[in-house]
Amino acid sequence: MTRIVGSILTAAMLVARVTTAYAEGPIQKRKESQQSRIAQGVKGGSLTPRETAHLEHREAALNKEIHHDRVVNGGNLTNKGKAQVNRQQNRLSKSIHQQKHDAQTQH
Repeated sequence: MTRIVGSILTAAMLVARVTTAYAEGPIQKRKESQQSRIAQGVKGGSLTPRETAHLEHREAALNKEIHHDRVVNGGNLTNKGKAQVNRQQNRLSKSIHQQKHDAQTQH
């Protein structure tokens, strides 16, 4: 009986880890993608130093918030937290697009 309970607990922990890794994957992938878009804007001259600093600051604030939420929740984000991060990443993505396509350029 103890073996069965131990096996069930081990399986549950494994499923929780896989689920957590899958759920955190899209956040990390999106973070990397947005960072790459900012770098492309800098390299191509479509982002000014001030625009770049502003976007980087917003991204750093979001990363700090994600880290804090994970610490508070035992290393994981709640579903509500994931939805909030997604909304914030959407706003940041829109800002990156707007800044890259405005009339300001590096000289």
